[in-house]
Amino acid sequence: MATATPTPTPTPAPNSAVPDSWVRRTTTVPPTSVYPAVDDLLASFRALAARHPALVTEARIGTSTLGEPLYCFTVRDTPADGAGGGDPTGTDSPDYVVVGGVHPNEPVGAVTALHLATTLCEDDALRTHFGGAWHIVPCVDPDGARLNEGWYAHPTDKRLYGRHFYRPAGREQVEWTFPFAYKDAYFDRVLPETLALMRLIDATRPRFLTTLHNSEAGGVYYYINRPAPELYDLLAAIPASVSIPLSTGEPEAPHTPRYAPAVFGAIDMRDAYDYLESLGADPANEIGGASSAAYAERYGTFYFVTEVPHWSHPEADDDTLTTEGYADLVRRRAEGLRETGEFLDAVLDAAAPHLAVPTPFLRAVKDFVPSLTKVAVLETTRAEGLENRPATVAERYGCRASVHSFRIRFGGMLLRALDAELAAGTATPQVRAAHRELLAAYTAWQDEAEPATGDPIPIPTLAGMQYAALLAAADHARTRTGARDAVPTRGPGSAEEPR
Repeated sequence: MATATPTPTPTPAPNSAVPDSWVRRTTTVPPTSVYPAVDDLLASFRALAARHPALVTEARIGTSTLGEPLYCFTVRDTPADGAGGGDPTGTDSPDYVVVGGVHPNEPVGAVTALHLATTLCEDDALRTHFGGAWHIVPCVDPDGARLNEGWYAHPTDKRLYGRHFYRPAGREQVEWTFPFAYKDAYFDRVLPETLALMRLIDATRPRFLTTLHNSEAGGVYYYINRPAPELYDLLAAIPASVSIPLSTGEPEAPHTPRYAPAVFGAIDMRDAYDYLESLGADPANEIGGASSAAYAERYGTFYFVTEVPHWSHPEADDDTLTTEGYADLVRRRAEGLRETGEFLDAVLDAAAPHLAVPTPFLRAVKDFVPSLTKVAVLETTRAEGLENRPATVAERYGCRASVHSFRIRFGGMLLRALDAELAAGTATPQVRAAHRELLAAYTAWQDEAEPATGDPIPIPTLAGMQYAALLAAADHARTRTGARDAVPTRGPGSAEEPR
């Protein structure tokens, strides 16, 4: 088992981009202790473009829901006009698409994207090795990112993180609002940000696509949209090289295939539908849109995600057997989710008739809070069909950590919704009472979560793992022939848990 370590001293980039160099690139991200705000991130990309005008082009690809321009920066040896100017018919000049900020509470990708773009400009061997063009979207959801900037400058402060956390409601998330139709489910309420990505994917028909995500606590894990056995050992070696564990316990979605330890098939909306249906739920009422991976499948794109955790815990990869049965563990997790959902729902119900400020925090909790009790029912049903074998320490950790995560996330956003009423001067006595009750419970939740989530991982280590892994996966995609003529496979979609 591994634990978080101090930031490794950056080492010089390898002289060549051969596959055995990817692990060494894990320690090449420059020191930083903060995540960049949206304006600072764009300024850094523009400064890079100014230093390398022959290599970097900037193009607007769309507009956010609140009216903010969305930008893509393309790095190639010979810039083309416009965004996504890759050759849509050939296979000898591959296009790589990298998207940051798909979930605004996951800012590791901002550091990764800037380091990738910088290295491509400064390392001729790396750029030549991959050929083609890298289309990098630094932040596709600036509206949401700005609502998390309260903790970006202090990422190791878990309490500040919870009190300034924001994640959009499911049908306001860029990554989960691509068109979808399956059985009784149909979704076409595409967000402006999602439409921008659809156009970029259509224009580039990428050989490789990665959306830059990160998790909260535990270990590293990956998603890929098709098996790639030659990558598995390398993906395990990257976090091991900086003493960060893999996440070998409870998967994020129980219906995803597991290709190797901590390597999963991309979450498939149709599989999610069938899974929910098998547990007696109404999938058409619960599932929204599909993901960027599902949309890109039409071009045979290799899709890849690295999930790196803010905080590392030694139990994340501990496969020692416990004395608790796995089915019992799932039931206990379900009970924790049920209790959390019922408490937050009661607070929300008491305050809702008196809320006058229609914040995005309120929209999010109205979406997420009811889902907790629904998931609790589904997990209880799932437990009935499970073998009550001994659970591993990693599985126990994953189940406990998820309950802590949902408490801190959703409780924090409900507090922000109530805070807005207090700040606006519109809080009634009922709202003030609800705020006091929730704040007391939330403080206790934070006390419980503090040791359970683990130790903070330095930002350069997080971005370094993501950077090295995406290069390895992009190299795998680069060597695949006929990618654009591949027959589409079943694309990923939303899991049954609140996302």
